[in-house]
Amino acid sequence: MTKQLQSKRIEGLDFARALAMFGMLIVNFKIIMGAVGDGPSWLIWFTGLFEGRASATFVTLAGIGVALMTRKARIGDNYSYVKDNRVKLWKRSAFLFILGLLLYVADWTGDILHYYGVYMLIASFLIAASTKFMIIISSLFLITSQILQVMMNYLKGWHPEQPFMEYLDFWTIEGFLRNLLFNGYHPVFPWICFFLLGMILGRLDLSKKTVRNKMMLISLFLLITIEALSKVLMGLSRSVLDVSSAEYLFQTGPIPPNILYILSNSASAIIVIVASIYFAEKFAEQWVTKSLIKTGQLTLTHYVSHVFIGVGLLALMNRLENQTLAFSLVFTILFFVASILFSVLWSRKFKRGPIEWVMRKITN
Repeated sequence: MTKQLQSKRIEGLDFARALAMFGMLIVNFKIIMGAVGDGPSWLIWFTGLFEGRASATFVTLAGIGVALMTRKARIGDNYSYVKDNRVKLWKRSAFLFILGLLLYVADWTGDILHYYGVYMLIASFLIAASTKFMIIISSLFLITSQILQVMMNYLKGWHPEQPFMEYLDFWTIEGFLRNLLFNGYHPVFPWICFFLLGMILGRLDLSKKTVRNKMMLISLFLLITIEALSKVLMGLSRSVLDVSSAEYLFQTGPIPPNILYILSNSASAIIVIVASIYFAEKFAEQWVTKSLIKTGQLTLTHYVSHVFIGVGLLALMNRLENQTLAFSLVFTILFFVASILFSVLWSRKFKRGPIEWVMRKITN
């Protein structure tokens, strides 16, 4: 691969970030509005497609970003490069961790940024590790996570009458660590696997169609196989397990994030990323493509804005409870369109989004 090719930005990754952000908005807004399940079956199915998958894609993309950012340190075999990149990641890790906790204080209990900070901290020690070692580490995280889910009470800390809506002891040391590592919305065990997957993917030459085709075929096979296996195992296990226990162990939804969930959502994340790269290349000159790429470059800003502006608007409209999925989806689409317009207008004068600029200013 030439040096020029190595330095070329893969805009399809930004396109994929925009799509992942849209999926996260669908999930987050329907939950905050209390709209889950309140709509026709086709709409319940459609909005359910994004649960766990959009955020998994987002985390995988973050891992790819770190791999691309630290490529010089990895291939240069120079400890000073590794050290400089590690320190930069530590600073960004602290920034995201603190920003996420500030959002949590602002009553956004579904925050993902403070988890991101920890993923990035762990990743900082692996930027020069071999791909084989990273696969081993990911496997250990995944297996350990599954063991913990079987041996420990996954509901501990969650409100008994509002499971997975309110965490009672988040601000205690034990509760915070339990939420962060084990049973929060995006716990390190096993969500770090998505981040490490991204770091592994970021080492591949994603500009080559042969590489992308192979990724797509393997991922499609894995997705279909895992989803079929999930259905078979849930069916067979019901002779010895109740329905909830079978689903707990073998479903591919995000709660709990078991082995089948991680494998299925890793596959779907790769499919979305590869398809986005192809789309962004084929329709590079289209306004929609360029606009979504700009939007993907400002996802940190949009994530923060959907908490303060999006939820703030819903509060002003008194729409934070008992809403329909139809209203939730319409609001999400309108908010996302507004985010696209903001991205296009902002990018005419500024290279980075406001929150991205602050992070770069503080951490570089």
